[in-house]
Amino acid sequence: MQFRVMGSLAATVLMLGLTMGLAGCSPRGSRAEGASSARPAEKRKPAPDFQLKDANGQMFHLADYKGKVVLLNFWATWCGPCKIEIPWFSEFEREYKDRGFAVIGIAMDDEGWPVVKPYVDRRQMNYRVAVGSPEIEQLYGGGEGIESLPTTFVIDRQGKVADVHIGLVGKSDYKDEIEELLR
Repeated sequence: MQFRVMGSLAATVLMLGLTMGLAGCSPRGSRAEGASSARPAEKRKPAPDFQLKDANGQMFHLADYKGKVVLLNFWATWCGPCKIEIPWFSEFEREYKDRGFAVIGIAMDDEGWPVVKPYVDRRQMNYRVAVGSPEIEQLYGGGEGIESLPTTFVIDRQGKVADVHIGLVGKSDYKDEIEELLR
């Protein structure tokens, strides 16, 4: 009897952990249902500009992407939901780059390039990747920092935030938003 109770408790804890893991790599979870469509243009705020060095050692600014739709993804090598999204984002980069679209991945690993660069190479990430800093985390985290990974900002051609996704959302949600903003 005690074994069954402990087994049941262990199963419950495991299921809870898996559910939270799919929502995001922190307790905050994902957006509310039905909240995944882009904000109306008049309600969008400018995405804060930043300067970072990419995996090839080149400096870039977010402002360099004005005129493009940008998917700005904060992620980490240890984040389970991030591992699910990365192939989607590589696919989006291939599919939409000629239409004025780009993906930028900002790795939030404390260890920096020594863990991020091999991960990027191993996963064959075909989009620009940089390692984040405390400053960029504050810029995009509303003063409290990025609290959950993945956190993804969808930025329109005018450099304004059209939507924010916290945690794992569906591939089709991203695809619909990208196509809407590219029109």
